[in-house]
Amino acid sequence: MKTIDELLAEGVAGKRVFVRADLNVPLDGTTITDDGRIRAVLPTVAKLAEAGARVVVASHLGRPKGAPDPAFSLAPAAARLGELLGADVAFATDTVGESARATVAGLTDGQVAVLENLRFNPGETSKDDAERGAFADQLAELADSYVGDGFGAVHRKHASVFDLPARLPHYAGYLIATEVGVLKKLTTDVQRPYAVVLGGAKVSDKLGVIDHLLERADRILIGGGMAYTFLKAQGHEVGSSLLQEDQIPAVREYLRRAEEKGVEFVLPVDVVVAPSFPDLKTKAPAHPTTVAADAMPEGQMGLDNGPETNKLYASKLADAATVFWNGPMGVFEHPDFADGTRAVAQALVDSPAFSVVGGGDSAAAVRILGFDENAFGHISTGGGASLEYLEGKTLPGLAALED
Repeated sequence: MKTIDELLAEGVAGKRVFVRADLNVPLDGTTITDDGRIRAVLPTVAKLAEAGARVVVASHLGRPKGAPDPAFSLAPAAARLGELLGADVAFATDTVGESARATVAGLTDGQVAVLENLRFNPGETSKDDAERGAFADQLAELADSYVGDGFGAVHRKHASVFDLPARLPHYAGYLIATEVGVLKKLTTDVQRPYAVVLGGAKVSDKLGVIDHLLERADRILIGGGMAYTFLKAQGHEVGSSLLQEDQIPAVREYLRRAEEKGVEFVLPVDVVVAPSFPDLKTKAPAHPTTVAADAMPEGQMGLDNGPETNKLYASKLADAATVFWNGPMGVFEHPDFADGTRAVAQALVDSPAFSVVGGGDSAAAVRILGFDENAFGHISTGGGASLEYLEGKTLPGLAALED
């Protein structure tokens, strides 16, 4: 695929460059609680602006239902992008309508504009090729070339990700080039031992990547809500913990295959429990206790790895040469249940391994818990995209950038 450097060499002064970014940041009302994804696209936007391009940035945010919804407006993200650039950023209050056309037409060389949430238009996410194509046609009228840099969306067959690049000269931005380079280190020419840490709520979200990694990883460490389905599959009671009963047969099969292939599967040996899910707004004390993972009492909910598990996981990561981590170990947003996630992050900081934090909640946890991002090999901006890449799937947004 062609890169942004090739576009810059061709000359962009006075040209309209459409940048498909991922500004899908978490919001508390209109306050951005983690601007990592905005900062990730900054090098691409800044370089284009410095070269005199008229930069049109577009993204989705959340899951609005194909119509404008103030709760999902990109206005806060546009304002933050302007702060980070140190320059005014224009904001169009629609995607391809009168405001978008006027805003783009009003740009001068080196200026940046942000369009309103692409998912406010039903054509963005439509499964109908013609409807998606019609929206892509309208977006194409706003630009002379296309730069794909929204890695967190490349696994989606959406108009701005898949259809629009076919209508314009297209290039990969710095973020996508970096993400793909990193993920290749996790799939080809992997340095061993190769350890994978998987957490998060649901086993079903990780089935494909577990299946793929059983052929590649040396050890797989499981935490978060998904751990309780594994523990149940081993015959242990899990109290009122999150459980996907329908996934138990699949989990048992993975455990069998792992033993057959010599892949070490590591599960919690103790867990932190409480009677109910904690209040994440008030952070009120949740009265946690620590119990053995094979002796969880009835009516108690597993919400984090226990201290012995934290020591065990740190020892399993200490000698790794490559580590991929996706998903928190517990409800890290509450101080009573953050230690497991903190322990994994600290183990990666202490390890000489090339470590990749796989986006989403894991990336947010690293920042919220106060870790220096530079202490990790790479922090991905796309959890779902990373997982699908590791599953060996073709990602529509990357395929669209190929020539």
